[in-house]
Amino acid sequence: MRRTIFEPEHDQFRATARSFFEKECAPHTEEWEARGYVDRDVWLKAGELGLLGWEMPEEYGGADTKDFRFNAILNEEYHATGTVGVGLGVQNDILAGYFRDLTTDEQKKRWLPQYVSGEYITAIAMSEPGAGSDLANIKTAARKDGDSYILNGSKTFISNGLLADLVVVVCRTDFDAEKPHKGLSLLVVETGMEGFSRGRKLDKIGQRAADTAELIFEDVRVPAENLMGEENRGFYHLMNNLPAERLGIAIHAVAQARRALELTTGYARERVAFGTPIGKFQVNKHAIAQMKTEVDVMQTYIDQCILAVNSGELSADEAAGAKWWATETQWKIIDRCLQLHGGYGYMNEYEIARLWRDARVQRIYGGTNEIMLDIVGKGLGF
Repeated sequence: MRRTIFEPEHDQFRATARSFFEKECAPHTEEWEARGYVDRDVWLKAGELGLLGWEMPEEYGGADTKDFRFNAILNEEYHATGTVGVGLGVQNDILAGYFRDLTTDEQKKRWLPQYVSGEYITAIAMSEPGAGSDLANIKTAARKDGDSYILNGSKTFISNGLLADLVVVVCRTDFDAEKPHKGLSLLVVETGMEGFSRGRKLDKIGQRAADTAELIFEDVRVPAENLMGEENRGFYHLMNNLPAERLGIAIHAVAQARRALELTTGYARERVAFGTPIGKFQVNKHAIAQMKTEVDVMQTYIDQCILAVNSGELSADEAAGAKWWATETQWKIIDRCLQLHGGYGYMNEYEIARLWRDARVQRIYGGTNEIMLDIVGKGLGF
């Protein structure tokens, strides 16, 4: 299906992204899956090619281009090439807005050049053992002590957690706030700070090459100049940036579904049963035709969301709805694609098996899909 939202510069960016993933990432799939994290060198190569932090000001190495179409292209080519584990989306889709809009001039000078070059890998630490989607229940706390904060607590399910050099930690700084969500702040913890340690590399069902870890903070002294945004306004900063994160997840959903459909269509042409390619059987042909249409419809919807986020018009409930619908549709399509592979679909050596495993978390992170429907409901006045 022809898409109309891209300009020539986007096509050039797509060619660069595809070449990068094909040469630097896809050949390492088995190695990274077995090890549970990617090589740091691949981040530096991404930085060299301009695939990181293009939203940042030019003086810090970025292109000063706030255009989510570039985010979409990078995510699409990631899946189109069968790449695994490289958490560029965390840096570009989730954290770019925080580092661009919430940092002081001094912080920009300290962090952004390395952010753009790939020398600094970033993560955001929200989820806790007892607080996932319930941000108001966060227990990690930072108490002011002179010109520093003393940070204590733990986080879990942190993407890029093992490799991250800068971690944006959501913590409680006001313990007397009338409403719990009003007492949250964002502190940037840097690798090497005393008392900051990594816990387990978490053993996940899928996305096994993407490092996900527990983080532990024991009396970590964080300088006050590492406060990101305003003190006690962290919840509002999160709410402003979550629509872009959820749209990023929706884009991944479309791209994964398209990849699964592409693999399945090829398999249905080649796999012969009863002397006939299985794609010729009406039940299979209809299934593939239906999925092809669903992917096209999903792509059209998400493309409009991309344009809306570019114009600043994508609301929180619209982003939540896009995340819910795209990931639910993604799961239905990939599960059907695995079924069409028969017994081979259940073999780990087939990419469709990995796509099926990797897709399951999409309905959980970024806010569970049940929470997404609650946000949509609130937008309707319920």
